[in-house]
Amino acid sequence: MQELNTFNQDLMAFLAASPTPFHAVSEMVSRLQAAGYQALNEAEAWDLTPQGRYYVVRNGSAIIAFSNLGGSPVENGFRMVGAHTDSPCLRVKPNPELNRNGYFQLGVEVYGGALLNPWFDRDLSLAGRVSFKTKAGDIKSALINYAKPIAVIPSLAIHLDREANNTRSINPQKDIPPIVMQAENDQQDFRAMLLAQLKKQQPNSDAAKILDYELSFYDTQPPAIIGLEQDFLASARLDNLLSCYIGLQALLSNHDQNALLVCNDHEEVGSASSCGADGPMLKSVLERIVPDAEQLTRALDRSMMVSADNAHGIHPNYADRHDANHGPQLNRGPVIKINHNQRYATNSETSALIRHLAEQIEVPIQSFVVRTDMACGSTIGPITASGLGVKTLDIGVPTFAMHSIRELAGINDGHYLYQLLAAFYQQHSVAIAN
Repeated sequence: MQELNTFNQDLMAFLAASPTPFHAVSEMVSRLQAAGYQALNEAEAWDLTPQGRYYVVRNGSAIIAFSNLGGSPVENGFRMVGAHTDSPCLRVKPNPELNRNGYFQLGVEVYGGALLNPWFDRDLSLAGRVSFKTKAGDIKSALINYAKPIAVIPSLAIHLDREANNTRSINPQKDIPPIVMQAENDQQDFRAMLLAQLKKQQPNSDAAKILDYELSFYDTQPPAIIGLEQDFLASARLDNLLSCYIGLQALLSNHDQNALLVCNDHEEVGSASSCGADGPMLKSVLERIVPDAEQLTRALDRSMMVSADNAHGIHPNYADRHDANHGPQLNRGPVIKINHNQRYATNSETSALIRHLAEQIEVPIQSFVVRTDMACGSTIGPITASGLGVKTLDIGVPTFAMHSIRELAGINDGHYLYQLLAAFYQQHSVAIAN
């Protein structure tokens, strides 16, 4: 129980420190450096040592960390885990200033498939990356986080919409611009506000002008263990920072195998970017680890990828939305996700490997298959499998309220998946005899 409590307390600290993908990667870098991992620059030559531990960051929002501890990758392959750093949210538009009826608001764009209703009446803050010009004329970037509540999206009172509980829908252009403050005039300059905040957070930045930004609103309510018996973990961004944290902790526990963790950005919007799973980042890193094309193909044939992304737990109020035989329960173990139309990359062989491993370490396993009459989501699993030709499995922690501003998981499942991935990283072989 002490180990479980320590795991969940550290998980909540990670979630609280990671309001955006940029902050999540920064937090992961700090933890990797503390564990002795060395930074690599993609613009420079790499001199990798046989026992080395390394990481590389792209765009500040995606990261790959790996260790060469298991001998030749050509002979032993890689144990790889993949996740993603982004979550559905509200992103600030380039020209966001809205002055209406004495209130200053910021125009926002919905990022990903956000569940919008829960964003109303929340204490919101703002964080992300800003790019600025210094007094010397250089262009730099920095992370920014207001941390305290600075905005809110108030609901319309039911007295003004008597059918709200029956018919209210949300227009993302009109209904969700957050209110930031009262304003006497329309002279507010959002970039000037950002400059003041940057100087407050980083007095030595020498910033003279904000040129651009990528900023997300987020809920300031911290993660919490809840429930009468403390059964549940409630937090923002469990999809998919929960998997990022689990993958990182599992990687840091590895001491004798070739292990790799990739946390891509932009999964929630299709993964098609320079730092997304449908981009070249992972392949280019693997090609630099194993430069010879034939040897890399051999290494990948001896490798396996576990794509870790949350699964839909069966909701007691909406049990009919699940296939009756495939309704994962919270606190009953990680969920292998299966879709024969290749929305998930799991096949019978990769599933057998993980099920066998779970039996060995006594971790419970569940299965998820979407109802046949419903559309199925997807993950970075099929994208990575098709891009690299590596055998892949999709797995995740069961959760409620996926894509809400606050999601719910069981307190045991994250630790179960950590145990499973830590054991996976230690496997001497992922070959399947035919």
